[in-house]
Amino acid sequence: RLMPELPKFDDEHLKSYGDEEEESALSPPVALMSVLATQELLLENILECIPVGEFAVIQPLSDEFCLVLGYLLTWKLTLAFFKAASSQLRVLYSQYLRRTKSLNKLLYHLFRLMPENPVFSGPTSEVPNKDTKTFFTEELHLDVK
Repeated sequence: RLMPELPKFDDEHLKSYGDEEEESALSPPVALMSVLATQELLLENILECIPVGEFAVIQPLSDEFCLVLGYLLTWKLTLAFFKAASSQLRVLYSQYLRRTKSLNKLLYHLFRLMPENPVFSGPTSEVPNKDTKTFFTEELHLDVK
């Protein structure tokens, strides 16, 4: 609930960022970026031996699973923050992510975490001849219980 409210504070100080000659950048909330940087390092240690194109098998409810889930939820907060920001602020924030290579790291991690066959194994009552359901065709409900 809080993330969409945060860009308003940077909007007030937006004029002071455009005066430099070099390309300016503005960090999203420092606390969020600090958690993200820590999680990037931890995830890199988990996935370091897996090349892009191969996929990692993460066991549910393991320590690795909790780290990956925390990393992805942090990105979800970051994207909610971006969505609420004005287009001028998005440019500044994206420059920061470009300089820190956070977006590149996210893509590397996603391509190593994506399953080879994203078949949806949820409850189904389908006829065997129907198209196979995948994570890309079905709506996923992430309710925490």
